[in-house]
Amino acid sequence: MLSYPDIDPVLFSIGPLSVHWYGFMYLAGFVLSWALMRMRAERIGLKDTPQRIDDLLFYGALGVILGGRVGYVLFYGMERLLDDPLYLLRIWDGGMSFHGGLLGVLLAMWLFGRSAGYRFFELTDFIAPMVPLGLFAGRIGNFINGELWGKAGDVPWAIQVPCGRFPDACDGVQSGLSAPLHPSQLYEAGLEGLLLFLILWLYSSRPRPIMAVSGLFLLGYGVFRFAVEFVRTPDAHLGYLAFDWFTMGQLLTLPMVIAGAILITMAYARQSRDAQIS
Repeated sequence: MLSYPDIDPVLFSIGPLSVHWYGFMYLAGFVLSWALMRMRAERIGLKDTPQRIDDLLFYGALGVILGGRVGYVLFYGMERLLDDPLYLLRIWDGGMSFHGGLLGVLLAMWLFGRSAGYRFFELTDFIAPMVPLGLFAGRIGNFINGELWGKAGDVPWAIQVPCGRFPDACDGVQSGLSAPLHPSQLYEAGLEGLLLFLILWLYSSRPRPIMAVSGLFLLGYGVFRFAVEFVRTPDAHLGYLAFDWFTMGQLLTLPMVIAGAILITMAYARQSRDAQIS
């Protein structure tokens, strides 16, 4: 088993201003996505670049941050919001929902498309390969923050964490070390982050029917997230939901798998139909 590395959640401080690793990881994800969008836009001939890419990233960043935070509070933290309304604003404390962020990005893409003259799925197909980079960065931020730990496990890479710093990982115990835990944040960083990025980047490197890349993203993320939830500890105030087995993450993710499969089927059915007509 491994021991949790002693990582200060604050990257650096300048006077009263502190920059947290969690926020820095989101910034890193946005910058890397911006660079790859520039590269990808030139390859696929997206018009009005590079200014359009900058505008697109701005819309997407707002969607991720606002949607992710509001989604987390609505799906996972409503009780805390009722006790402390300012909790909604404390992003640096952790607490971002992917599903909320996804809805925020979809709304942002719809608004951007209306103003810039792009079709909705044209935009979502374009940005889908970059989204896993942000997921990777966010999950590393979760690991540094010591949140979203997995269940106890006896795998060689299980991690013991200090209970004094992370009492939630120790059932409220304030001292000593936890049981060896699955580093579920790193599982998600590897699967829905790096692996999904490689799959989507390679898949989209050739022309694909519209909606297919978006569908593959939904399907791939949904499958990876659903699987990791089996070794991830559910939120203590929610526990297991349907049938005392499904977590909130699985209930929110299952529709993504279905929607992804439908989009891919529709994309190739339309391509086949168009080929027959031509």
